Amino acid sequence: MDLRALRRAPLLGVFITLLALEALALWVFSAWWVLELLIATPNSVGASLALLALTVVAAVWVSAITVGALRRRPWIRGAAVTWQLVQVMIAIGCFQGIYARPDVGWALLAPSIVMLVLVFTPKVVAATSHEPEPETD
Repeated sequence: MDLRALRRAPLLGVFITLLALEALALWVFSAWWVLELLIATPNSVGASLALLALTVVAAVWVSAITVGALRRRPWIRGAAVTWQLVQVMIAIGCFQGIYARPDVGWALLAPSIVMLVLVFTPKVVAATSHEPEPETD
């Protein structure tokens, strides 16, 4: 990723930064979940391991989207929209039920809305619409 691309599309830089922060948060949550599994006795080991596996898969996926965005690959827009919609659904779930956590819901919903707006801005679309030219030395 060259700096000229970010100067032409500063929103692409914001988009990539938010993606990287989401990936980092997922990796941190995965590590925290492993620690929880080691120090606390879960109600269901199978469910806890399944949740850990899903979190790690999500972390790998969002990390791949981030790398793809850095390389300005066209496929990242669809992948980013899909991830943001998953996050929106999780956020909606956080607002409901006996164990509702509106603070977590807002922490997931707010960046997802920003990302969904960013992914459709003309500058981000233009910056990720074509495969970049191979770099020459």
